Amino acid sequence: MSKERVLITGAAGFLGSHLCERFLKEGYHVIGMDNLITGDLRNLAHLNGKENFTFLHHDVTNFTHVSGRLDHILHFASPASPIDYLRIPIQTLKVGSIGIHRLLGLAKDKGARITIASTSEVYGDPEVHPQTEEYWGSVNPVGPRGVYDEAKRFQEAITTAYHTYHGVETRIARIFNTYGPRMRLNDGRALPAFIGQSLRGENITVFGDGSQTRSFCYVDELIEGIYKLHFSEETRPVNLGNPVEITILDFAKEVLKLTGANVKIVHKDLPTDDPNKRRPDITRAKEVLNWAPTIDRAEGLKRTFEYFRALSKEDLHKNEHKDFAAYIKK
Repeated sequence: MSKERVLITGAAGFLGSHLCERFLKEGYHVIGMDNLITGDLRNLAHLNGKENFTFLHHDVTNFTHVSGRLDHILHFASPASPIDYLRIPIQTLKVGSIGIHRLLGLAKDKGARITIASTSEVYGDPEVHPQTEEYWGSVNPVGPRGVYDEAKRFQEAITTAYHTYHGVETRIARIFNTYGPRMRLNDGRALPAFIGQSLRGENITVFGDGSQTRSFCYVDELIEGIYKLHFSEETRPVNLGNPVEITILDFAKEVLKLTGANVKIVHKDLPTDDPNKRRPDITRAKEVLNWAPTIDRAEGLKRTFEYFRALSKEDLHKNEHKDFAAYIKK
């Protein structure tokens, strides 16, 4: 019997590359797809030449077809950091609307089960804490972050519609802050920014007074949660994240202690619509998936620091991670 085949979009990204590894480990034939707007082929270099791995350089907002059998789709293609979606807002909206429409049509045609990467950003700047799946959110649709938040909210809506009206097998993962190896160093998110600044001997930048909170989940555990969700019977959205909450200022202090860097913490103005708090209620994930994170932040940070410390001096000192000029059509 031939191996089941899985399509993973955003395969050259942070989460996508880890998903490729997991499905290969489980014996699937993996088709990784990415247009490389934010992804990096180096994240997949160790998979090159593997018999059951194929890479397709393709933009899912264009017509998307995979020949032959296709059993599973995981849609993880999207810019995911504020620096990215503030610079390529239209591309961010398109991959969460046109892109998911293409893939839902493909899933319907192939009879494949599809899991989408949604986000805690659908909750916006939440007025309910911690956030449960029943909370509808508090999002500014025309704010600078709205392009990402609303793309993901639409993605959930059209995915649910395809499940309801076409009977497509769908799963929705609402992913909270995740960290670990293969994060982009200069994508603007707190953890890589703090570690990168420490390694370069720069002061650590905290936006606002640092009282805003986040909850950080180590990537290996998040991948386990996504894998369990995909093969579960749960069609409702499921929060996946670590419910242990910390202020950004305290988080910066933890990173500083870990790296031992002789630098200071400096404060800058808080970006527009930056959420004040973020913490998942993972009751549903515990009950339905029997899933909960177990790796504590100290251990996860240590593993992540080792990854960044091994980067070349050139990569460590890059000011710009990506040049989006070729992707912006005027």
